[in-house]
Amino acid sequence: MTPPSATVFLIDVDNTLLDNDGIIADLRTHLEQSFGAESASRYWTAFEQLRSELGYVDYLGALQRYRAEESSRGMSDSRLLLMSEFLIDYPFADRLYPGALETLKHLRQRGPTVILSDGDVVFQPRKVQRSGLWDATEGRVLIYVHKEQMLDAVEQCYPARHYVMIDDKLRILSAMKAIWGSRLTTVFVRQGHYALDTQANAAYAPADIAIERIGDIINLDFPPA
Repeated sequence: MTPPSATVFLIDVDNTLLDNDGIIADLRTHLEQSFGAESASRYWTAFEQLRSELGYVDYLGALQRYRAEESSRGMSDSRLLLMSEFLIDYPFADRLYPGALETLKHLRQRGPTVILSDGDVVFQPRKVQRSGLWDATEGRVLIYVHKEQMLDAVEQCYPARHYVMIDDKLRILSAMKAIWGSRLTTVFVRQGHYALDTQANAAYAPADIAIERIGDIINLDFPPA
């Protein structure tokens, strides 16, 4: 059995390392330019419905739901395939936040770094790979539907005496802190629309540490490995 590490750093992807709001804005522009505002609006309706049901963003799942409606309206499959191609071939590396890769390199000197993300089992791994985050964490990637409910699995994969969770969602940090308590240091990154939703965040206790951008991690005093 692998002995536990002193500290394992768990790091979210969307709006923590990767500007997911920017990706959505690019997709919104592409849909409106390629398919028109009305069709784009129907896709985003399906998108938000699915996000509400699942609790995470599922671009391709929303596209499947949208496809069923658009096919009934006479949209050809070839046009729908062009829409999926935009998502699959998107240059995710261009949407990494400044300092994201440097942050991962910095943390690796202090303990194992592990991507811990919500998402589906097809598109989210591709996003992590094409952005360069898979290689930057040496393949230590965990993706679950609700990661805050999978802490036993996280601990089994990467045992540690202490964990640090870095995320833009205070709800996630609060849920994990309730389970791991003093074994977990929570780092709240104020990036993206979830982090900036002060009304929603008021329902949760503050994180142990709050920073304005992911690159600020290098200024935190984590002990070396």
